[in-house]
Amino acid sequence: MEISVPAPADFHVHLRQGSLSELVTPHVRKGGVFTAYVMPNLKPPITNTDQALTYKAQLEAIDPNVKYLMTLYLSPELTPEEIRKAKQAGIAGVKSYPRGVTTNSDSGIESYEVYYPVFKAMEENDMVLNLHGEVPSDASKNIHILNAEPQFLPHLDTLHKAFPKLRIVLEHATTRAAVEAVKACGPTVACTITPHHLALTVDDWAGQSWNYCKPVAKYPDDREALRSVIKEGHPRFFLGSDSAPHPPHTKSTSTPACGCAAGIYTSPILLPLVAHILESFDALDKLEGYVSTFGRKFYKEENDAGSRVTLKRNSEGQSNLVEESFTSNGESVVPFWAGKALNWSIV
Repeated sequence: MEISVPAPADFHVHLRQGSLSELVTPHVRKGGVFTAYVMPNLKPPITNTDQALTYKAQLEAIDPNVKYLMTLYLSPELTPEEIRKAKQAGIAGVKSYPRGVTTNSDSGIESYEVYYPVFKAMEENDMVLNLHGEVPSDASKNIHILNAEPQFLPHLDTLHKAFPKLRIVLEHATTRAAVEAVKACGPTVACTITPHHLALTVDDWAGQSWNYCKPVAKYPDDREALRSVIKEGHPRFFLGSDSAPHPPHTKSTSTPACGCAAGIYTSPILLPLVAHILESFDALDKLEGYVSTFGRKFYKEENDAGSRVTLKRNSEGQSNLVEESFTSNGESVVPFWAGKALNWSIV
């Protein structure tokens, strides 16, 4: 059995910098992806057009076979003037990180109102606002990693009502509440869902650092909501892998003063992994919409003419084993499901 889909696009990927970027950037194409929406949370973060274009050139020098859509990090130095400059330069969107909720988010926002002039300029210039949909933990308010996403959703509703023509993407949804909130919004609000959140629940990361990410996987009922909206073929829910590489020693260890890194790395196995997971809940017929057409339509990104990826189901007795690690120039990363067998391979 073979399946062919047009030019898959990953609308949320971390490609890091330096030697780690040299290792992981070629994995985008290896995993079957033609277009990558690149996150700006570097050290220091990408906060202006010139920085984004420099970063894009670095990625293109590593692997020119992928189209990189660049983003800016929402920060106080971002102005309406810079938004207009970014639009003219082909920058696709702006990413908002609440302060301290995930990797390299120390410069994240604390309040949205101060950015309303920026959002207005984005609305006028048809740029996309990407929201990491969590609020910071606060014990005094009973806010923690399991309810940080539902606590954020009123902000999504407020922003959508204030800027109804602004295209907004709620990133990496993990809860039934998030699915319902996005569905309740108009056609300018969409949502990415990661393949690992279609596979994991809280039991899979509690005590297992390799499955730990932000936002964390939630309850079985939440996973069922994510699976159901994909199986439904809802056009405003599509692939954003949030593939996030970390050196193995930061993922596998923690200390009393520092926890393990949050992030799951899926880029090099992305399309076979997605096919394997969708098949597990009878949604393989929704593969094309999820990985190719829905996201491109929302982002107004045309398919690469004639470009397709063909996946073949492994016959009985054969398997596509996920590599234990990838190493180059002193850098190493361990992929999701390392050592496990996938039912699908890229032809």
